[in-house]
Amino acid sequence: MAHVPQITLTNAINNQEQVVKIVFEFNRKIIEKLKMVTSAKWSAKMGCWYILKNDFRLNNFYESFKDLAYINYSGLRASKSIVTEQSKAKRSKRNLNVKLPPGYLEKLEQKRYSQNTIDVYSSYFKDFISHFNGRDLTEIKKVDINQHILGLIRKHKISASQQNQRINAIKFYYEKVLGLSKEFYQIERPRKERVLPTVISEEEVMAILLALSNIKHKTIVATIYSAGLRRNELINLRKQDIDFDKKIIFIRGAKGKKDRISILSEATATVMKVYLKKYNPNYWMFEGPERKQYSATSIGKILNNAVKKAGIEKKVTPHMLRHSFATHLLEQGVDIRYIQTLLGHESSKTTDIYTHVSKKSLAKIKSPLDQILMNK
Repeated sequence: MAHVPQITLTNAINNQEQVVKIVFEFNRKIIEKLKMVTSAKWSAKMGCWYILKNDFRLNNFYESFKDLAYINYSGLRASKSIVTEQSKAKRSKRNLNVKLPPGYLEKLEQKRYSQNTIDVYSSYFKDFISHFNGRDLTEIKKVDINQHILGLIRKHKISASQQNQRINAIKFYYEKVLGLSKEFYQIERPRKERVLPTVISEEEVMAILLALSNIKHKTIVATIYSAGLRRNELINLRKQDIDFDKKIIFIRGAKGKKDRISILSEATATVMKVYLKKYNPNYWMFEGPERKQYSATSIGKILNNAVKKAGIEKKVTPHMLRHSFATHLLEQGVDIRYIQTLLGHESSKTTDIYTHVSKKSLAKIKSPLDQILMNK
């Protein structure tokens, strides 16, 4: 039986930066793949390869290396020295020795929840177990759970978002692990905060693009805006995901681990062909130094510099380009159902929010003051 190589992933600190260590016995194929599809670097001090934590995507890594080796990523979960972005869920010290009930962690992994979600759910459910201090979880009543959540709101002032996450972590155990019906456990949810997306005008989009002289930078910004991409979706684009003949962009493993297709504008296609001829990327559509995957931080810097150069005083983020894409399509009269599909929204309610920021929708409404003055 052929020996299957193993890659072990663990959290670590290198030069005061959070990193993911990639440990394996010498294997030329794994090394070549690391160089080709990741931003991994060799550390003589640690004696292994590593990737900056902010640039590491477990799903992408797993898909790239699953055919080459067995990937052990339990160390990403177990390390207590590193706290991930989502883990700002403030784990209490009393939880370090709390054990999750059998099946909880396994079910999260079977359902392919992201590592961030696994960390957050695990932390919040340990809080829940600690609060009830050894009580049989199956005997805890709805009223007890509601009082637990209410206590967190009153004492710790948890946000509506955290309240929802804690509820989901609890519901996951009763409904997914124990297999009980949803009727068994219903907690009153917080009122959803309705925050309108911030958008920029078509003129501001053009000003930003004109301010970009570097063809790679121009292509990156044009692609995000013209296809309504999230920043990570752009970073994960491969050369083969662009179909110039059909004028489409194939987006793999987007939010919710769902693939989708968006449009490739003619203007973006023109700029993109010039970029491809000049840079000739190897695997990823947009590569950073040493042909590694482009970083999210770099995209933010590109946009910030272009915004300043264009003389735009407001703060513009990559996600605002996506919001602007949706709003501008709506203003052109595109059916909101098509926009929903292009954005990858599961519910039309998510897409409906753009009707509240459309200038043309508001332009049809006259202020009562104008109506009064017009009738005078």
